[in-house]
Amino acid sequence: MASRRCSFIKEGGEPCEATPLLDAPFCFWHDPEHAKEAEEARRLGGLRRRREKAVSGAYGFEGFESVGQIRRLIDIAAIDTLALENSVARSRTLAYLAQVGISLLEKGEMEERLRALEEMVRATPGRRRSA
Repeated sequence: MASRRCSFIKEGGEPCEATPLLDAPFCFWHDPEHAKEAEEARRLGGLRRRREKAVSGAYGFEGFESVGQIRRLIDIAAIDTLALENSVARSRTLAYLAQVGISLLEKGEMEERLRALEEMVRATPGRRRSA
């Protein structure tokens, strides 16, 4: 069974690949009845992307793709939390961040140990591969 596609044709002659709205030939982005809402959604999306870029740049946050990047986020959270006035919530947050930090250190240590073992195995002369 073929799925329905939006009837809108882009400037280059390519069809829109989006699924159309129920009982409509166009998707949300191309339906004339939703033009104002789509325009507002685009505007908000642009604002969000600009804000995301500004905040990421200000904090040096690059994502969650490495232990170092995650550590950076924990550092940021810890510094911001330390700047708060002393309270039970602040103490709990700092304790939680410490637990997360300990966990990251353990994982990082295990990663280093595993890497070292893998290098030793690769460097072992006369090593036979099992099938």
